[in-house]
Amino acid sequence: MTPEQADSLWLSNYGISRTELNRRFLKDLPLNSRILEVGCNIANQLLLLQQLGYTELYGIEAQNYAIKIARSRAQDINLLHGTAFDLPFKDGFFDLVFTSSVLIHIAPTDLGAVLDEVHRCTRTYILGMEYYAPTVTEVNYRDRNELLWKMDYAQQYLDRFKDLEVVQEQRLPYLENDNVDSMFLLRKVTAC
Repeated sequence: MTPEQADSLWLSNYGISRTELNRRFLKDLPLNSRILEVGCNIANQLLLLQQLGYTELYGIEAQNYAIKIARSRAQDINLLHGTAFDLPFKDGFFDLVFTSSVLIHIAPTDLGAVLDEVHRCTRTYILGMEYYAPTVTEVNYRDRNELLWKMDYAQQYLDRFKDLEVVQEQRLPYLENDNVDSMFLLRKVTAC
């Protein structure tokens, strides 16, 4: 799938493209901000950000085949093989760290370790786009259990880290079924 095809899929799923959502959520983020996508797969989301003019882009991906494809199609994007459980970056190295349909594949018992790493590596913002449910809900995925969960991921961050606040959140109902996703932007705040 190309970034343009990904945008078309978002438009058919939600009635709005990922590019438009990125414009809305990141309107105050300077184009030279250092951004990390955790679980970048083949880099479609990073390529969409690059098309918007963002220049300091990084991605980390655990699957060897996906990172190989990402490297073949992404120019001037820093792509690394690794996992969300051990991000190879200094504390606060990024202005924004984000996930897109990645946290949904982390077991609830392991989720805290990944949230800790995302929070550690960002100086200011956390962006997420994940399946939403008001409570933790396991979903059968490809005829298997224990591979996918829906929940309120923004609230998971807020409950875990008292230095975060919501900048923006939008629930995105699917046009063709009853599923709902959530896109959220959180910001670290300093104590007064």
